[in-house]
Amino acid sequence: MDINLELYKVFYYVAKNLSFSKASKDLFISQSAISQSIRTLENKLDTKLFVRSTKNVQLTPEGTLLFEHIEPAINLIHSGHLSLLENPSLSKGTLHIGASDTICKYYLLEYINEFHKLFPKIKIQVTNRTSTDCVKLLKQNRVDFIVINLPSTSLDSDFNVQPTLSFEDVFICNSSFSHLANKNLMLEEIASSPILILEKTSATSRYLYDVFEKQNIRLTPDVELGSIDLLICLSRIGLGIAFVPKYCLGESENDLIQLKLAQPLSSRQLAIVTQKQKPLNLASQKFIELLSYN
Repeated sequence: MDINLELYKVFYYVAKNLSFSKASKDLFISQSAISQSIRTLENKLDTKLFVRSTKNVQLTPEGTLLFEHIEPAINLIHSGHLSLLENPSLSKGTLHIGASDTICKYYLLEYINEFHKLFPKIKIQVTNRTSTDCVKLLKQNRVDFIVINLPSTSLDSDFNVQPTLSFEDVFICNSSFSHLANKNLMLEEIASSPILILEKTSATSRYLYDVFEKQNIRLTPDVELGSIDLLICLSRIGLGIAFVPKYCLGESENDLIQLKLAQPLSSRQLAIVTQKQKPLNLASQKFIELLSYN
């Protein structure tokens, strides 16, 4: 089907903003031209893409499906444009990383700082999402690469996966649980205590649920949060036993007790994930080299 790509571009901006007027401003063309382009596209596709009313614009199911395909393509074109503008000396350009808050703060921060010192004119963007959502961002070409927890059920053969850090997860608590401190604990003993974990959507919590499920033990956390920092704080005041990646613990957590398990948990990994079919820009290549060499 021969359809002018400009029509898809107009569709993208209307769908992105859910507004004909905002699309008009973004594209610097009249609102009537926007409306005409959408009508033309709908006629060519023989499909209604938007539900219009006096107050708002909504995508139809068919429009939503089309947007899921158009958005990655538009982002890929934008990424290619930025790559062409980059100077080989990295005197300009952008770096866009997807990673969770925890990975950003406790792992990537020092590398971002080092990269900025080496290439101060590169614009650095970081989008914080769960590991699962980061994979979606990468599929949509909204980030250059992501750093996530392994294992991940969201990855498929379209991605390159480069493990970069092995780590252990630990159960931590304050002195009110000191009766557990010198024991080799079974998971049943942990499960009978108040447990503090990240939200169930996080890779860390899914891993823990999987560990308990394989032992046929029911895991019923007392608290689920979106922040490792808060988990550590709540364990410090004795609210329960927190489950956290060990690399998140610094010297300031020396007052906390790390519990021992009779059967230690298997280690996990952080990994750099890129798309096989999308070339990395120079800034991304240099940042990944920095991660790989340390």
